Amino acid sequence: MLAFVKFCHLAALVVWLGMIVFFSFFAAPSIFKVLPREDAGEVVGDIFPKYWMISYITGIVSVVTLVIISVAAKEFAFARFILLVAMTILSFYSGLVVGKDARRIKGRMKETEDPLEKEKLRRTFKKVHARSSVLNMAVLVLGVLVVYLTALKL
Repeated sequence: MLAFVKFCHLAALVVWLGMIVFFSFFAAPSIFKVLPREDAGEVVGDIFPKYWMISYITGIVSVVTLVIISVAAKEFAFARFILLVAMTILSFYSGLVVGKDARRIKGRMKETEDPLEKEKLRRTFKKVHARSSVLNMAVLVLGVLVVYLTALKL
């Protein structure tokens, strides 16, 4: 049973970090390279809710399985636990708060005809997008650290 829990823990980490790397460095840049900016934004906007849902699930699974592994080993992996909880919180914040702001701003951009208002909304969206990108990279960096700390225990 413990082997299965360890497998789930590692699988959650692999899926989570692999998704971040693939989407951030390959999929999104390619989508914006091939499609017109507006269409690319629509595609990426459609992907994000699924992206965050995977982050929520893998975050929760990785935290819960780490607790089970720690209890079984009678040795609490405090540093990895804190990092995983931070990653999970950042992912939830990114999806539920920052993502919601981005969708709201995008919706207002589509609705408005006023060029000055559109430009103001574009600048606001860029700030929200920058915050989202920083959060995403923070989760990735913390995740790499978790993988390193996990490797030390193997």
